[in-house]
Amino acid sequence: MSGFDIEVGKALAEEMGLKPVPKRIKFKGIVEGVKTGRADAAVASHTINSQRSKHVSFTTPYYYSGPQIFTRPDSEIKTTDDLAGKEVAVAKGSTYAEIASEYTDKVKTYDSDVTALQALSTGRHDAVITDFVTGKNAAKEGFDIKEQQLIERSEQAIVLPQDNPNLLKRVNEALEQLRQDGTLSRISMEYFGEDITKKPE
Repeated sequence: MSGFDIEVGKALAEEMGLKPVPKRIKFKGIVEGVKTGRADAAVASHTINSQRSKHVSFTTPYYYSGPQIFTRPDSEIKTTDDLAGKEVAVAKGSTYAEIASEYTDKVKTYDSDVTALQALSTGRHDAVITDFVTGKNAAKEGFDIKEQQLIERSEQAIVLPQDNPNLLKRVNEALEQLRQDGTLSRISMEYFGEDITKKPE
């Protein structure tokens, strides 16, 4: 397992004096997995929203992103106005399914954003709506996709169980330390060539 979230998770564990034990859970099941104790924390690009906040706690944001439209390079789709009647793929349980359904009635779901982008890259569907970081990463790894309109801005945070305020406090302190010493910025630059860990103006 590799990627921006994995590196942030490792750095966080190291800062807290813990040994990271990465787990693979389908995106749709991650919040429930943290809530029920299957995982202690999820560093998995979760957007802070009120629906999820009913079940889990969020740390301070560790990066700032937003849903973006991705297409194949030869597509005529540029903005949300072009999505009417088009087939848009998203990850199950993500906030992007809701966003996609505002613009088209043809929404296809996958177990993860990466498999949705893979399908797009190989000629299926007309577009994918996902976190711009995930899409950029996939393009960097050779997926035949192009970034189009950034729909809105969002804050991504680490998901923690609600019944452990002490853990939330410790993770927030460790995150602040990683911000202050430049670790978060360094990981961001390594993966994206830009610092997405600072709040946009």
